[in-house]
Formats: sequence, structure tokens, C-alpha cells
Amino acid sequence: MRRVIVFLLVLIPFIAQLLLIPMVNHVQPVLFGLPFLHFWLFIWMLLTPLFTLAVHRILKPSSEE
Repeated sequence: MRRVIVFLLVLIPFIAQLLLIPMVNHVQPVLFGLPFLHFWLFIWMLLTPLFTLAVHRILKPSSEE
């Protein structure tokens, strides 16, 4: 089960940043002064390390705590 969760946590940012670009490639709406595509990429730049941290915490041996 852990492998599936780790796989999904790695796959979600990949899909969001690379495969969904054609779907979010719009100038409108403008969010916080950024076109939607730039806002999308910026948000995922902030979220991807959180996904990586979650993968690290899941895979970290419990004796390291």
C-alpha cells in the first residue's frame, strides 16, 4: 500500500506540471497579476516540495526518528 501512495505522490506533480499544461494554457483568468498558466506553474513549484517531503516521510525508516 505504501508503494502505491508513494507512486501517486510522485506522479501527481509530474502530471500537473507536464501533462496538464495544454489544458491550463490560458491567459485569462489573471490571478494575483499572473496569467493562469504562470500561476498554475508557480503553485506547483510550491506544492512539489511538499509532495517530496511526504514521500520522504513515508519511506524514512522509523528508527531514524
